[in-house]
Parts: sequence; structure tokens; C-alpha cells
Amino acid sequence: MASPMFRKNSVYFREQFEAVFHNSSVVVKSICLAVIVGYFISFSTSAFGVLSVTPGYIMPPHFWVWSLITYPFMEIHFWDVAIDIMVIGLCGKLLEPLWGAMEMLIFFILITTCVAVSSTFVYLFIYMCTFNIEYLFFVHIHGLVGYVAGVSVAVRQVMPDHILLTSPVGKFRNKHVPVSVFFLVIVLSLVGLRSVYPCMFGTGFLFSWIYLRFYQRHSNGSRGDMADNFTFAR
Repeated sequence: MASPMFRKNSVYFREQFEAVFHNSSVVVKSICLAVIVGYFISFSTSAFGVLSVTPGYIMPPHFWVWSLITYPFMEIHFWDVAIDIMVIGLCGKLLEPLWGAMEMLIFFILITTCVAVSSTFVYLFIYMCTFNIEYLFFVHIHGLVGYVAGVSVAVRQVMPDHILLTSPVGKFRNKHVPVSVFFLVIVLSLVGLRSVYPCMFGTGFLFSWIYLRFYQRHSNGSRGDMADNFTFAR
């Protein structure tokens, strides 16, 4: 049963990889390859526990700091991997030509690290309020949902008024995507799915906006983007 599923997923991932990442940079291909490898590693429950961020283990005395590097690549569903690949492909086609491969790598490392650290502190705070040990040792922060949030903010910055969908109630634009997806992950959490996703998406949303708004260095020597259409409230 597992073998046919493994072969089916392998063929699917190879086809998607070849279609989306033809002529993409080494950075894009490396991140995608790491996500695919991480997905298959996550079949092992023990490996998943060690390579994802667990709030109670990343702090002293355990100090599992390597999980800050490995957790983004730990996905447990193939559809999550497909979404990750599509988002990274979007980065390669839309953002990388504007930013360059090095800036894209910096953005990836910065956002994934900030998401892991801030989400860990959120769950530590929840533990201090509830004294429920499950928030320390049974929560596993994993996957690229925080980075997906960051990409949605970056696309909003680059093409805020691009129309994605026209409906009788109005036009759905790029600038509506981050908040809409945030509400979606909250709903999924309320019905018992993806309990860590609202925290990860929210922190990814926040830190990516802060970085792009105030700190990202541009080729002309300036920093950030103080445009009126990129304020937090819009």
C-alpha cells in the first residue's frame, strides 16, 4: 500500500519540479529539493520530532537549535509540499528577478528563523498562562507556512493591485491575499486542523512586512519601502 503511494508521490513531485523550476536558480532548486526530502523524512515519527521545532526542547537544557534550520522542510502532507513548491516557484519567477538570488535566500532564512523563534515564545507564554505541558512538548512547529505568509506580503508589495478574481461582490486583488489566507488558517485551526498554522502565518506576516517596509536593502542604496500602498493597514 505504501509503495504505490510512494511511487505516485515521487512521480508527481518530479513532474512539478521539472515544470516549475526549469531555468530557476540554485537557491530555488535547493529549497525545493530540501522540502521534498524533508517530506519523505517526516514519514519517520522520531525524525519528525527531532527535526521540527518543539518549544520545550529548543530551550535549555535541551537546546535543539538545529531544528531552526530543519523545521521549514518538515511537511507531513504531500499537498503541503505541492503548495510550498508552487510558492517557491512563484518566488523564482516573480521576486528573484527583482531581488536577486542572494536577497531571496536572506529573506528565506530571516523569515523562517523569526517565525520559529517567535512562535516558540508564543507557546512558552501560553504554557506560563495555562501550565499545560502539552504546549511545551507536544507542539511541533514545522513547514513553510510562515514563509508562505512572507511571500504573500512580498507579492502584495510588488503587485498590490493585480486582480486575481472578479466576482459580483468585488475584485479580489493581491493585496487581499495575506489577510484572507490568515483568516483561512484561523478557521482551519478552530475546526481542529493546523493548530500551529495561525501562529506561524501571523508571525511570518508580521516579520516579513517589517523587513520589507523598513530594512530591505535595494540596489540604489535605499532601505525599505515607504510607499503609501504598503502600509500595514492597507
